[in-house]
Order: sequence, then structure tokens, then C-alpha cells
Amino acid sequence: MIVEMRTYLLKPGTIAAFEERFAEGLTARLQFSRLGGLWHSDVGTLNQVIHVWPYESFAERERIGEAARKTGKWPPNTHEFIISQENKILQPAPFSPPLEERKLGNIYEIRTYTYRPGTMPTVLERFGKVIPSRVQLSPLAGAWYGAIGPLNQFIHVWAYRDAGERERVRAEAQKTVRGWPPETREFMLKQENMLAIPAACSPLH
Repeated sequence: MIVEMRTYLLKPGTIAAFEERFAEGLTARLQFSRLGGLWHSDVGTLNQVIHVWPYESFAERERIGEAARKTGKWPPNTHEFIISQENKILQPAPFSPPLEERKLGNIYEIRTYTYRPGTMPTVLERFGKVIPSRVQLSPLAGAWYGAIGPLNQFIHVWAYRDAGERERVRAEAQKTVRGWPPETREFMLKQENMLAIPAACSPLH
């Protein structure tokens, strides 16, 4: 299993139009494989949309992409809104839940940590030990690490009802979940964070 994460920076004021056109083309695209999630940024770098797609393999991704393009309806007609595009191929962490349609929350926190080369196995092991306790407080939408594109990144996505719940849960986790957050700072080079809102057509919402 792999996950493709695509991040687009849009012109200010175009998110609603982008999501509308994305949804129009999505019907044709879903003939071939399912969407994992679609969000737009609310806190962090603004005017970004993030969409994730699960595939069984890189070969399946190539085959499905070619078939979808032949429909003439995918990719959606959104080019006029896009300033830049970034793409990553990720592998699920052993403790990552499957990407499937679920109602998890109204905001999603997307955290991206960059670690020193060679330390990812230890990072995943340490997170894996405490994730079962941490998810008792709020759901984990996904946890992945870089395979193609920016390497040595660990991306974990958490869902909350609202920003107030996020603050409460994070404080409670540090007090009540033993070993949270896991001690990985000795390997860490950079941390990035974003709060994002799911689009109406997102299966994770």
C-alpha cells in the first residue's frame, strides 16, 4: 500500500471554486480508485489544498492515472487557480488506520516532522508504542512516512471537532498518556503544522 499526497498552493480567493470543480471531475475519477481525503488549509500556509489517494502499488497508481486521464474529465479544470504543486509518495506506518470514508471531525491537524536520515525505524517504533493510548482521546486519520519526494518525513493527521477540542485533548494527552509525545527530538530536524478543513466531497470529514 502507498499513499499519494498532493499539495497545491492556490491563488487567494479561489479555494471554493477549486473544490467545486474538483468535485465535478471526481465522479469520473472514482470509477478507477477512491479518494482518501481532501482538505484546505485554515491555519498555517493559507490557500493550500491537500488531497490524498491510496493505491496498492506504484504500478497501480500509474495504470489508474492513465485510465482516468482518458476520460477527458480528469484532472479537473482547475489549472487557472494553481500557483504551485507538490507531490509525495508515502508509505503507511504500521499503526496507521486505513483510509476509508469516516466522520472523524470538523478540523484536521496535519503534522509533518523531518528527521535525520536513518532514524525513521526508531521514530516509528517509539510512536507505535504510545499511539494505542493516544487514540483513546482523539482519532488518528493517518500516519505515513516519505518514500518518494521529500525523504525522512513523518506525517501524522489528527481529527478534532473544533480548535477548542484540539487544545483540550493535546493538554490532556501530555498529562494522562504515558510517554506522549514520544521522545524523538534527538533525531528531529524540523516540525511543520497545519489545521485544515475537509471539503464537502472528502470521504474523511
